[in-house]
Amino acid sequence: MNHFFKVKTLEQVEALADQFSCVSVEKVPITDSFFRILAKDIDATHDIPGFRRATMDGYALHSGSTFGASESNPAWLEVIGSISMGESPSFSIQSGQAAKISTGGMLPDGADSVVMVEHTEVIGGGSAALTGADRDKSAVSYSPTVEIYKSVAPLQNVIDKDEDFKKGDKILKSGTQLRPQEVGLAAALGICELPVYKIPKVGIISTGDEIVPIDEIPQLGKIRDINSYTLAGLITEAGAIPIQYGIIKDNEEALLNACLKALDETDMVLISGGSSVGNRDFTVNVLSSLKDTEILVHGISISPGKPTILAKSGKKPIWGLPGHVVSAMVVFKIVVLPFLRQIQGLSSCKTNDSSILIPAILTKNVASAQGRTDFIRVRFVKQLDINLKYKYQIFAEPILGKSGLIRTMVMADGLLEIGENVEGVERGDLVNIIPLRTLD
Repeated sequence: MNHFFKVKTLEQVEALADQFSCVSVEKVPITDSFFRILAKDIDATHDIPGFRRATMDGYALHSGSTFGASESNPAWLEVIGSISMGESPSFSIQSGQAAKISTGGMLPDGADSVVMVEHTEVIGGGSAALTGADRDKSAVSYSPTVEIYKSVAPLQNVIDKDEDFKKGDKILKSGTQLRPQEVGLAAALGICELPVYKIPKVGIISTGDEIVPIDEIPQLGKIRDINSYTLAGLITEAGAIPIQYGIIKDNEEALLNACLKALDETDMVLISGGSSVGNRDFTVNVLSSLKDTEILVHGISISPGKPTILAKSGKKPIWGLPGHVVSAMVVFKIVVLPFLRQIQGLSSCKTNDSSILIPAILTKNVASAQGRTDFIRVRFVKQLDINLKYKYQIFAEPILGKSGLIRTMVMADGLLEIGENVEGVERGDLVNIIPLRTLD
């Protein structure tokens, strides 16, 4: 039992994530790649869009032909044709010439900008909307002219041929989660399949003689299995697949067999309720008996969640989580999730990345013991403040309660982290909150 409560700091535990490798890689059709994790860098094989295209309906021309143009002194240009979307112009633009063009149309050679149709007026010779064939037939007798009432700069109202991406650019990096925009970029390159990390499977083992299935009415002294479901939800939310292995009573052999099965079938294992120093908690003994398994952590200087266990079995992480539902959920969010992100292949594994913290003003004093990191459940409150430029100020209201009370998580919108060298925070302090739900 010499592993018990050689407590590590949160930072020391987080540093261990690098010991675990990513899951294996597979290729999937682009239609199945949404929100998967890219497993290989992708370079642009050609310029995007690959040609100069108009962003407005108007006239393609050389910008120099419009310099000085105004309503009182318009530029007069000869219209030599028109260009529709999907067309490759067979003619080029010279100084003093223009071609009618639709949004998305390809600029002809010699044109470097588009003047909006609102800043033009066609005069003389009839309609300017000529096809190439019409232009050839009427080169002498049909010569429409367009007046330009506003000058344009080079590349104004135009997307250049390599403005989105240049050939050879590294456009997607390994470890990127493929949102619709990243998938769209792959489609722009004609990529039909993408290399992605497989979706990790996470095994959940719930332990304890006092735990019964949720479809049973618990006798006095027993409780329904909550953790299997809260953890399954957190795993699903994180983009992994939860696999439940049922309730294991306080029996070392039964727990050992469940661990062996879970390790064989999943990429990470969570044992709920097997991390304290109680006489009937066998998790450490079972983990110690597993082949090629090393206990890395038994005790983290956080509250709730101090008795958390982390072991490395082969290349897989296996966790002993507290049995109290709040402790298990907080430990998953703060400690386990970065490890899950690591094996998923995500390039950013930190849970409390500053980009996702929500600033708020604390409504009550909150005490904290030095030497540990506290995570306090809070509820967001929006209040109108007429002195602010923006209408509402966000406040964080602490939700106090024991770690066995799930209501404190049901009520919570986020977690307030109080560092191990801080004695507490005071009412009115500006604090950063780790969100548990989207802020309305």
